[in-house]
Formats: sequence, C-alpha cells, structure tokens
Amino acid sequence: MVEHDERGTTMTGVDPSRLDDQQLMKELENIHRTRHDTLLYGSNDALRAHNERMAQLEGEYLRRNPRRTVASGRTREGARDRAQGGATPPM
Repeated sequence: MVEHDERGTTMTGVDPSRLDDQQLMKELENIHRTRHDTLLYGSNDALRAHNERMAQLEGEYLRRNPRRTVASGRTREGARDRAQGGATPPM
C-alpha cells in the first residue's frame, strides 16, 4: 500500500527518507521524465507540487550520496574547457 503525506489538498507522496535506494531512484527517474510536460502543460498547482516533490527527492538523493561522482565536464571549469576546444567528457 502506498502512503501519502497530505498537506492541505496537495498529495506529496511517501516521505523520501522512507524509500529504499531502488525506490528513490525509480521516483527520481519518473519525476525527471515527467518534468517537461508538467512545465509546459501543467496547472500552476501541478507545477508547484512537482517542484516540491522533485526538491524532496533530489535532496534525499544528495543526502544519501554526498560523495557522488561528478563528471569534470559538468563543472564550470569543464564547460570552459569545452568552450576553448578541450576534450569532450564521456557521458
């Protein structure tokens, strides 16, 4: 059974801290997949709820993975290197 945290009429979903790592990744994948359509076609309330949920999920991911791998091409220095004709980082 999926539990929901209700604040007013907004359903925010299961507290991200209660999700296991696999569930958290699945939720993150889903919210990122639906982001574009929510931005373009969702109501203001839907976009607000999406923003809040995405922040909760991403915050939990970052809390659990403080030393995650950061690709050099995804930093300001890496972007400057690309602009100056440096090597393209692997994806």
